[in-house]
Amino acid sequence: MSKARNIADLLDATGDVVSSALDNVPPSDNASSLTTGTLPVARLADGSITNAKLNNDAKVVKSASAPSSPSEGDLWYDTGNETLKIYSNSNSAFIKVVTVIPTLDSISGDIFNAQAGNLTLTGTGFLSSNLVVSFTPSGGSASTVTVTPTNDTTATVAIPSAIYGQSSNTVISIKVTNSDNKTSNIENKTVLKQPYSIDYLVIAGGGGGGESYGGGGGAGGYRNSYNSETSGGGGSSETSLSNVASNTVLTITVGAGGARATYGNLAGSGGNSSISGSGITTITSIGGGGAGGNLTSGASGGSGGGGGSGGSGGSGTSNQGYAGGSASSNGSGYSASGGGGAGSVGGSPSVNSNTGASGGNGVASSITGSSVTRAGGGGGSGYAGTGGSGGSGGGGNGGDHDGSPSGSNGTANTGSGGGGGGYGSYGTGGSGVVILRMATANYSGTSTGSPTVSVSGTDTILTFNGSGSYTA
Repeated sequence: MSKARNIADLLDATGDVVSSALDNVPPSDNASSLTTGTLPVARLADGSITNAKLNNDAKVVKSASAPSSPSEGDLWYDTGNETLKIYSNSNSAFIKVVTVIPTLDSISGDIFNAQAGNLTLTGTGFLSSNLVVSFTPSGGSASTVTVTPTNDTTATVAIPSAIYGQSSNTVISIKVTNSDNKTSNIENKTVLKQPYSIDYLVIAGGGGGGESYGGGGGAGGYRNSYNSETSGGGGSSETSLSNVASNTVLTITVGAGGARATYGNLAGSGGNSSISGSGITTITSIGGGGAGGNLTSGASGGSGGGGGSGGSGGSGTSNQGYAGGSASSNGSGYSASGGGGAGSVGGSPSVNSNTGASGGNGVASSITGSSVTRAGGGGGSGYAGTGGSGGSGGGGNGGDHDGSPSGSNGTANTGSGGGGGGYGSYGTGGSGVVILRMATANYSGTSTGSPTVSVSGTDTILTFNGSGSYTA
């Protein structure tokens, strides 16, 4: 039955209560009330029963605005909202005979420490105006904001400064009270840290050294965002990870060094290193190229592997590393070339030379608070002579074809290439490393993989020598 029909059944054309409307009204507990012209007809917002006047002088007022000088129990049919209301002295206002109780189902948006913002509330029973939103921090005092709902189920509210001024991880209880003076259930939100930036150095694993007149392994790809320092291959500084939100998990992968060659085969290339996570662009450095052996070219990679005697060098990856050197097949020499480094091309031996070429140099970074050079290429092997030296930053030295001396390994956690050699005497590539640097005020202290944690000035640095994660 419609509201209009209900009111029509209750009132006559002049606004008086029709007698037939009283047929189903229960008798008063106090029989004497019948003689005074009153009956219990409505329940107030607080649950108590009130009496409306039914004598010949009292009428239900029908109008778009509230009657003036009302008394307890007076009825008013609000024609603008099609709502029957009763005057309550305790509330000093006309209130609905039937009140609406709001519910709060969900809250979208976040509360960031020291950052203004809005929340969108979804539920039921918000009504059309004067919705009071109450924010109460754990252990603190409530702040309230009165808003006009978008509709009965949706409202947007600006977060009070007293609330976004709370420290991170503070729990905020939120509820609403509608214009019927009814209050909803509570939903909680937690104050989050503002999104912040993280600098990084990501170096992949270096390539392994070559066998039998073998070249040096290429260094792992080198990507750096710290303090405008350059990346590998002559590349410019990378863009730091920006707007990293609270609770974002950054997955850290550290690439392994490439295996040394087996007879007649290329050496193994290094493993990729990376940073990945929700809401960020994945940062990947490519593993260093494995070195070639006799008459074999080096593999491409972050930096390219050096060619064996008579072989060409592998190419490097743009903005990560340089190419490996090439060794001429002309002449009487059998020396091999060096692997490419993050800072320079791998060396190429002279024609007729028995001395192996040096590996390309690495690149220095101060992301940990002091300057450290990493990602050097491995040196190429010599023949009845001297192997090439490893590139600065940890490249393995080249050995001699007869196995004495042996080619050495690239230094662990520098992403450097292994030195070439012969007769089983050649080096493996060095493993990579991933380093994160952020303001200490933002550091969460939550990580896996046991990174080394250090402090430089106002910043905290995490050095991952193995795979793990950091939660912002």
